[in-house]
Amino acid sequence: MVNNQIIDDRTTALSPEDFAALREDLREQLLFRREQLRQLSDAATQADAFLDRHTAAQMEIRVKLAASAGMVLTDVEAALARMDQGTYGTCHLCRRPMAREQLLIVPQARYCTRCRHVRETGR
Repeated sequence: MVNNQIIDDRTTALSPEDFAALREDLREQLLFRREQLRQLSDAATQADAFLDRHTAAQMEIRVKLAASAGMVLTDVEAALARMDQGTYGTCHLCRRPMAREQLLIVPQARYCTRCRHVRETGR
């Protein structure tokens, strides 16, 4: 069962409309990232035949873009799975509800703002 009543640190609940919009946003991101990875893969295959200094630099950029897109794709897939499991909107570290505003901005977020800051800064 999907948890549609997720409460953030300020007790602002995600409405069913918010939840549906977030799910749709995540699905769109999923499709976009898969297409992005496909295009990067196709471009890399074409470039293999014409390796020169310029193409090598482009290949390096493509590899970095593909790595980034792959990480986002993994996060999006995990967020959709959390929605299906009814755990969406709960911080992976402190297990508290995440802020509605944070989820509306970064729907695939795994950590609340406080825990994300602690992970990034070590404080």
